[in-house]
Amino acid sequence: MTPNLQIKDLTIQVTRKAIKHAYLRVNGNGEVRMSAPRRMSNRELEAFARSKLDWIQRLQQKARSRSQPVQHKYASGEPFSIWGRTVHLQVVETQGKPSVELHGAALRLVVRPGTGVAKREALIEDWYREELEAALPPLLARWEPILGVQAAKVSLRTMKTRWGSCSTKPRTIRLNTELARLDPECLEYVLVHELVHLLEPSHNARFKALMDRHLPGWRSTRKLLRDHALGRSL
Repeated sequence: MTPNLQIKDLTIQVTRKAIKHAYLRVNGNGEVRMSAPRRMSNRELEAFARSKLDWIQRLQQKARSRSQPVQHKYASGEPFSIWGRTVHLQVVETQGKPSVELHGAALRLVVRPGTGVAKREALIEDWYREELEAALPPLLARWEPILGVQAAKVSLRTMKTRWGSCSTKPRTIRLNTELARLDPECLEYVLVHELVHLLEPSHNARFKALMDRHLPGWRSTRKLLRDHALGRSL
């Protein structure tokens, strides 16, 4: 069995594993990778991949459209996203203390005259992190008792291909700082998803049943996230 599948112009890198089902991923460069059970034949894997061609092509198109991301100059008028809505940057230069505040549809960035792009970016990224940090406690206070679990630590990180992750033994959860840019339901879904992993580490039927019981609309939110992100398993 060859390590790759070739479907017309599409090359899929295949990795055989001791798993029950095949999974596809499209990474940030548009490359397609498949994790596949050792027992599945190449013909079966090709049939599975062909059934997902529309999904693959859609994510590859997103990869191409993001290959040249918008480079913010952190100047007045530029659009930014916060909790799923678009606001526009308003830069105020003054000798006062630098700050970032949301005023209606304006994201007000106060900086000292001559402040460069790197410093402006750092101020805004810190503000996004603070927004996420403020949103987490009420969600944890709600969901940990419902699920009967408690995370030892929830940390925030910048991640390229994952919205969240969970290490079950130390009971630690990591969330992507980019979640502050998306609709609040995305943060809730990712947090609940990772908390449920403290009850069930895998994505098996029990995991899905727990998600169905506690967050019935999770599949639609997962689709929303997949439309925003690459490199996620299908």
